[in-house]
Amino acid sequence: MSYRGFFNSNSRVSKQDQEFYDLKNRAVEYYRANGVPQKMECVLNEMFFEKPDDVYGYLANYFSRLSAPPVISRILGKEVYDGKGQLTIQAEIFCTIKNEEKSVCSAVISSHCEARDGSVQDPGTINESDKRKDSVTTALRWINEPLSTLLKGFEPRDQTGVDKVLRDFFMARFLEDQERQSQEKANQQASDPVPAPTPPNVASKDKKGGEKGKKSNNAEKPVPPPEPPVPVLPGCMAFGSVSMAVAKAAAQLEGIPLYQHVTALTQKQFTKEIHIPLPMVTLLSCGKMSPGKLNLMEEVIVIPKAGQSVRQFVTKVLELQREITRMVNAAAKTGPAVNAVSDCGALVIGYDRPEQPLDLVTEASNNLGFVLGDEMYLAINCAAHDLMDYQKGKYDVITGASKSPDELVDMYEVLTSKYPALIALIDPLRKEDQEQWQKLSSMLGQSYLLSEDSSKPVSPHSNEGMLPPPGIKGFILKQTNQTTVTDLIEITQQLEDAVTIIGTTSGETCDDSLADLAVGLGVKFVKLGGLCRGERLTKYNRLISIEEELAQQGILAGL
Repeated sequence: MSYRGFFNSNSRVSKQDQEFYDLKNRAVEYYRANGVPQKMECVLNEMFFEKPDDVYGYLANYFSRLSAPPVISRILGKEVYDGKGQLTIQAEIFCTIKNEEKSVCSAVISSHCEARDGSVQDPGTINESDKRKDSVTTALRWINEPLSTLLKGFEPRDQTGVDKVLRDFFMARFLEDQERQSQEKANQQASDPVPAPTPPNVASKDKKGGEKGKKSNNAEKPVPPPEPPVPVLPGCMAFGSVSMAVAKAAAQLEGIPLYQHVTALTQKQFTKEIHIPLPMVTLLSCGKMSPGKLNLMEEVIVIPKAGQSVRQFVTKVLELQREITRMVNAAAKTGPAVNAVSDCGALVIGYDRPEQPLDLVTEASNNLGFVLGDEMYLAINCAAHDLMDYQKGKYDVITGASKSPDELVDMYEVLTSKYPALIALIDPLRKEDQEQWQKLSSMLGQSYLLSEDSSKPVSPHSNEGMLPPPGIKGFILKQTNQTTVTDLIEITQQLEDAVTIIGTTSGETCDDSLADLAVGLGVKFVKLGGLCRGERLTKYNRLISIEEELAQQGILAGL
């Protein structure tokens, strides 16, 4: 007799039987509402005909395909150290997967807060160390509390939705910070004594009626003042690290490489051939931190001719590096002359003239049978924005031999004429020297004028109304601070007609995601630094692995 018939009879039913009957009905409704009977019947019928050896493995695979997609359950921020021993943030993504919470992956991005007001900050000072500590503490608090809560329930594959939450949260905190600083400034001005008005015509006159100290009519033009420094929100590294961690989590959960996931986010067709960005490898550092008088050449960079594999080119650069070390040490009178490596992983060599490092690379290349201008090309990161002496109105290109903006342009003309393999200048001038940028662009013709730090960071939510210097042909983009993966996708799409380069900062980590990001975004170049530091080489190794993977799949372009 059925339960229904049993309960419809005149027999008395115990409370326990009644509760069991109600429970069974609820179970039936629950399974029916979720389609379980139909799915069970379907999989059992299919399995009977296929007769797999692993019955439970077959069932597990079948129902795994029907499970709900993973969603973010929480985000955990941790303090870690970058390649310079500075504190930074690691963001770890936890997801609910088949009703269980699991750690999926983590990401660490570089972060930098360099001044752009003409001053020089020493990250080793107590003041800057304290600021960085406070920034990391703020980022940890944001990740572990509000951001973890705000992003709970998001699917990692919803990069646009995640990054919108991050962007909105950043903008709210940024506006609060700006309002706080404005209020502090107003309070300070109110408490300071009012300065006495300056009388007119304060310049004293000499005996001949002229102004004392005033130069003649052929005095050099005054340099434009620097733009205000780019505001950096303390704790902003939280947003970039969480964004990258979410992208990595989505790729891992989908079982695909990160570069393929990023390509999908750009809405490009992945079935076409994929090209590997040309690596811009930093060979020498002859800038302000080098022992010589030359300050101009922050990085001397080598670039391969298209058609070479990354592995082939890295091997050549390592040979060139060893040959340069041999030559410099052999020429030194007392002990090894090459005994330092810069933060970007390049050999630090001191020189007094800009021609000397270029001559060194040329001679070493000739010794090895490498043809500059054919197998490889040269680029210089001038970092001119850090060289301006505003009291003199000149660039401190060489200690004791400053140059005006016009004189610096003339020097670049001489260098590019003497060294035809020199095809790119990065940050050759401050952004404010608009006239000289235009002159330099007209003079160099087909050479690349690139902006890394001379032009303010390109960001969809912070660059409105900011125009780059005239003649710029490309930008070096960085995934740092508050820059999200979606930001970089939007930027590269906006700069479709320009040369886009993914670059690193001086404080890198061993996270190799930047190589995947560069390939997925489809940029022309990738600037990862030199070949002398582990946090740099991990990225080169990843780039080589991606290239070989694409070659095995038959979708590698350009080789």
